[in-house]
Amino acid sequence: MSSQREAMQEKVVNGKGFIAALDQSGGSTPKALRDYGIEESRYSNDAEMFDLMHAMRTRIIKSPAFTGDKVLGAILFEMTMDRQIDGRDTAEYLWNERGVVPFLKVDKGLEETANGVQLMKPIPGLDELLARAVAKGVYGTKMRSVIHEANPDGIAAIVEQQFEIGAQIAAAGLVPILEPEVSIKSPTKQEAEVLLREHIQKQAEQLSADTPIMLKLTIPTEAGYYSPLVAEPHVQRVVALSGGYSREEACALLKQNPGVIASFSRALVEGVSDRQTDDEFNATLASAIDAIYEASVD
Repeated sequence: MSSQREAMQEKVVNGKGFIAALDQSGGSTPKALRDYGIEESRYSNDAEMFDLMHAMRTRIIKSPAFTGDKVLGAILFEMTMDRQIDGRDTAEYLWNERGVVPFLKVDKGLEETANGVQLMKPIPGLDELLARAVAKGVYGTKMRSVIHEANPDGIAAIVEQQFEIGAQIAAAGLVPILEPEVSIKSPTKQEAEVLLREHIQKQAEQLSADTPIMLKLTIPTEAGYYSPLVAEPHVQRVVALSGGYSREEACALLKQNPGVIASFSRALVEGVSDRQTDDEFNATLASAIDAIYEASVD
C-alpha cells in the first residue's frame, strides 16, 4: 500500500468527522441546482447544467470550512472526478489541498421496484472506471440501492448484489461503500432494518480477512441498532445518509448512534445559495459542517 493510501486509510478509519456526499448525478442534478437557487432557465443543455453543478461543487470544496479537520472524505460524481479545480484533478485537489479523502459514486441508477426493493442497474465498464479512479488517487467508491418494504427475498437480493459488486471493487484496490438505503417512508422500516442487518452480517462473515468495506445506511429506527456492524472486523466505517430528513432531524437522530458518522448530501448544502456572497455562503456552509461534525463525533 502506498504511503498516500495508508494516510487516507488512517483518516477514514480513525479520523473524527464525516463524509460529504457531493455525488448528485444526471437525474438529481436539476433539483440540486434548484435548491441552490439556479432555475432550469439558466441553462439550455446538459453540458451547461453540469458546468453549473461543477461550479457549485468547486465553491463548496474551496470554502474555508471544507477541510480535513472536520470533513474526512467526499463522494464525487464520475464527471466531477474527471474535471479539475484550479487546473488540478478534483480528487488530487481534495486530498493535497483540503486533506479530504476522495470517493467515487459508481452506480448507474436504480431498476424498477420488485420484491419491495430497487436493485442497481448494471454498471457497464466498471473495471475501466475503477482503473481510472485508482490512477486519479481515489480511495473508495459508493453505490446505492433502495429498500421500500421488509421483503425477505428483496432485501437478500439487494445485499447480495452490493457485496458481489463490492468484491469486484475491492479486487481493483478500492474500498467500496455499500449503500442499501432503507426508505424513511417505508411502513415497515424497522422490520426491514432487522432483515438488512442480518443479511449484511452473514455476507460480511464470508469476506476474506483482507477485504475492507464501508457501509452507508439509513439512520435506524432503534438507536444503536447498527452497533454490531460498526464493530464488524471488515467494516472500516459505518456512515449514515440523511435520507430526506432535515439537517436538524438527521443530526439529532445520528447523535443517538455512537460510532456512526454522517454522509449527508442535501442536508449538507441546506441553506446555501448561488445568490449568496462568498462570505454568506462560507458562513452558511461552516455552520452546516459544524453541526454535522458535532453529530458525528462520539
